[in-house]
Amino acid sequence: MSNGAKVAIGGVVVAVVLIPFIGFWWSLLILLGVPAAGYLMLDPSQRRRLRRVGRKEIGR
Repeated sequence: MSNGAKVAIGGVVVAVVLIPFIGFWWSLLILLGVPAAGYLMLDPSQRRRLRRVGRKEIGR
């Protein structure tokens, strides 16, 4: 299993665990907002590198 799949499964598990405590919409916001905020905090050069690596892996 790839690292990306492990991270995705972990995120879903965390969201499901949070639903009873903070509600569905808040857990969905956390599930989508944390990775988006992390991406936006990268420098432009880091974003280019991340996109380049992602495209290379898709082409395999």
